[in-house]
Amino acid sequence: MTRKLAITPRAAQEVRRAAAAGGAEGLGLRVAAKREADGSVLLGIGFDDERSNDELIETAGVTLLVSHHSRDLLEDMVLDFVAPDFVVLPAPPEDAA
Repeated sequence: MTRKLAITPRAAQEVRRAAAAGGAEGLGLRVAAKREADGSVLLGIGFDDERSNDELIETAGVTLLVSHHSRDLLEDMVLDFVAPDFVVLPAPPEDAA
């Protein structure tokens, strides 16, 4: 079973901090993914308004916006913050402690 994109507490805290510092409160955080010709995945992250084809993921006090174009590439992934960057990593197994 696949899971929606998740976010770590550390990343959620950084999203809230960045939104406050940048005057982006009330906007969602768009997480976009695109597969390149070489098979790698290009990620884009930024504050944005909701669009009609977005999946909204409300978690840890933030709203993640994922378009239907990015949904498959971001399933079973977790957004984390490792200073100074956000990273997207595979989610740990559900039965992991």
